[in-house]
Amino acid sequence: MSKKTLSRKQSFFNKINLTKDDELYIGIDVHKKSYHVALWLNDAPAIDYVMPADVKKLIETLKKVQSAIKSIVYEAGPTGYSLARQLEKADLPVQVIAPSKTPRTSAKDSKTDRLDAKKLAQYAAKALLRPIAIPTITQEADRQLCRTREQLVKKQTRVKLQIKSLLLLCGFEEPKGLKYWTNYAIAQLKHVKVNGQLRFSLDLLLTELEFIKNQLKQLEQELKELFSKTRHKQKVESLQTHPGVGPITARQFVTEIFKPKRFKNKTELAKYVGLCPRISQSGQTKRDGPILKTGRPQLRCNLIEAAWVWIARDPMAKNIYKRILSNTGQANKAITAMARKMAINLWKMLCNNTVYMQPG
Repeated sequence: MSKKTLSRKQSFFNKINLTKDDELYIGIDVHKKSYHVALWLNDAPAIDYVMPADVKKLIETLKKVQSAIKSIVYEAGPTGYSLARQLEKADLPVQVIAPSKTPRTSAKDSKTDRLDAKKLAQYAAKALLRPIAIPTITQEADRQLCRTREQLVKKQTRVKLQIKSLLLLCGFEEPKGLKYWTNYAIAQLKHVKVNGQLRFSLDLLLTELEFIKNQLKQLEQELKELFSKTRHKQKVESLQTHPGVGPITARQFVTEIFKPKRFKNKTELAKYVGLCPRISQSGQTKRDGPILKTGRPQLRCNLIEAAWVWIARDPMAKNIYKRILSNTGQANKAITAMARKMAINLWKMLCNNTVYMQPG
């Protein structure tokens, strides 16, 4: 009877005998159907392999070398945080890495899942990676509810643009009030006299618009119930004491900045929300470039819109805005700076559990 041949991976894990004095870093390139795993042991590559995306089998394998594992890393992506949560539950040290902060070579090089996993393991060993906070299941669910509202609003805007484009294309005059999408204007659209095919297309768009509006109503009710709960109510009410901040911005800020004390300083917070300028310095020359635009675009947009309301309601904020405007000469830069100040104010309010207090 022939002897069963062990794979390279099986041979490695059967023979290896590690202790806590060894230093093992593991990089995983995570996909829907596969994991590419690379081990970096005592400052040298050890082994890499590919396996089906089976968390239980991965944990079972890694448990054999658990005593030596210093960190398991993988990049944030469409697979979310479920892998990290299950590794944490198995008492395995794991970090989810921000892809935008992973070191890249200046010259173009080969890119494969295997190479990506090996680089992650190597960079983890050299402390070159930037981990991100892993939300709990509840925190992620709360955040997703706010993000679903964003998605529905975008869909509603898209359908409205399609309706206006159809009217323009066919040479029909827009009903009075369509600029603000009043109920009267929408009702008028249902009675526009067009031929059969165009009528069918317009009716489909109007039906879709009505459907999205109903979904938004249901979602707003769900959001109202969520943010009336103890874990959110006080935070949202406190943030709304800041001039310009309404319920939508407050809710979004609370769910996106779910662990406010993880930021060491205001610069880290500003970078996270994407309102920090890109600094370029060489010798005696220093320039502030455009903002980095990291993080959620909708949160950044909402903060900028709220900043416009802030300077309209608060004379002190308006004076600061005018001073920045006189220095930069550009309104968009000045209002972005005010949005950054607002984000920092909101962050401090969350950290200290306080309401807004005007400086001075």
